[in-house]
Amino acid sequence: MERDDLIVNDSYSLEAHHSEEAGKKIRSKIWKVTLLLTIITAFEVACGILIKRGDTWSWTAIKYTFIVLTLVKAGYIVLSFMHLGDERKNLRNVILVPYALFIAYLIFIALTEGSSHLDSFIEMN
Repeated sequence: MERDDLIVNDSYSLEAHHSEEAGKKIRSKIWKVTLLLTIITAFEVACGILIKRGDTWSWTAIKYTFIVLTLVKAGYIVLSFMHLGDERKNLRNVILVPYALFIAYLIFIALTEGSSHLDSFIEMN
């Protein structure tokens, strides 16, 4: 039985192979992305372990650091694995800037509303 879900075309052929040089380049990029994301995650975990919640200022700084580093990781994943990094700068900006502004707005709303609800809860008790 012949499969009808495969696109039979020269550019989408299942027998298409890359050269060894292209394969090394792709594997090198994957290792670089993995290493960078691992380093950022290890830094986040180390900060979470080492800095205690007792000091309000440092814990607030850690929360904002976590938010920023998580957004950096998400942007880097989009740029590398979704091949947005290979596009022109203007196209990248058209796609990433509105999302960044929307996420910043959501974080601002969550932090301000969360703190106002916390203040009203503290006043009640």
